[in-house]
Amino acid sequence: MPELSQDVERGRALLPFGVAEVTGPSMVPTLHHGDRLVVQYGARIRPGDVVVLRHPFQQDLLVVKRAAERREGGWWVLGDNPFAGGDSTDYGTVPEDLVLGRVRFRYRPLKAGQRSPLALARWALSAAWPVVSDRSASRRLRAR
Repeated sequence: MPELSQDVERGRALLPFGVAEVTGPSMVPTLHHGDRLVVQYGARIRPGDVVVLRHPFQQDLLVVKRAAERREGGWWVLGDNPFAGGDSTDYGTVPEDLVLGRVRFRYRPLKAGQRSPLALARWALSAAWPVVSDRSASRRLRAR
């Protein structure tokens, strides 16, 4: 399950946007270990959005998942990697107040060895991408 750095919480009080780092494989292929996320706190959440939330059973742990559908009691969230687990299939519906914000962009940090002009150009062209909503999330939910 992707765990996010606690710097997210410190920045939340000051600005509506923050940065988080992904660890773990549960959102592959959308997000990878080491990706950085730009999170908009308090954004309106719709089915298919990638969101940052507090884990329902361990609320000091921040995770990133896809909001599949709204249910009675909150959001049903899923990881994009069905083999990784750690989503609502394990812990049920996530209460609305535990969903902190919506992920807007992901970017890959520059690696220490990327110093050649070609490597820098490739990184610049592929490092930042918007994280778009996946409207097929509810279809995946019904397929499980």
